[in-house]
Amino acid sequence: MKKRSKVSAEFSMSSLTDIIFLLLIFFMLTSSMVQINIKLPESNSTTIAPSDLIVMLTKAGDLSFNGKKVSKKNLKKTVRSALSKMSNKKNADLAIVAEVGVPWKKINDMIVLAQSLGISAHIATQPRK
Repeated sequence: MKKRSKVSAEFSMSSLTDIIFLLLIFFMLTSSMVQINIKLPESNSTTIAPSDLIVMLTKAGDLSFNGKKVSKKNLKKTVRSALSKMSNKKNADLAIVAEVGVPWKKINDMIVLAQSLGISAHIATQPRK
């Protein structure tokens, strides 16, 4: 009788897929908890306008589009790209979320950008206390 003692060169992928799945769930849950708290200007407006295109400006000069940092020179291209992927382009609008203390010139630049792309823009505010 011959003894068969072959070494198996197989790799079990089942445990690896479990780990990747758990990491995916972890990052999905923690990413939704991340919030950026900035102080918005106050207004008496009670209208809530939902938007898929959101530009955020901070006093420090940071600029982000839909939660991702972007440079000012790449912003127009990024917004145009996101606009082209939208199904409802006719009703698209740009929400400008500007922290208290951001110079009006920078906010106006975002309004001009929206007009150049043929979309409307609105400025996000918080209700007066």
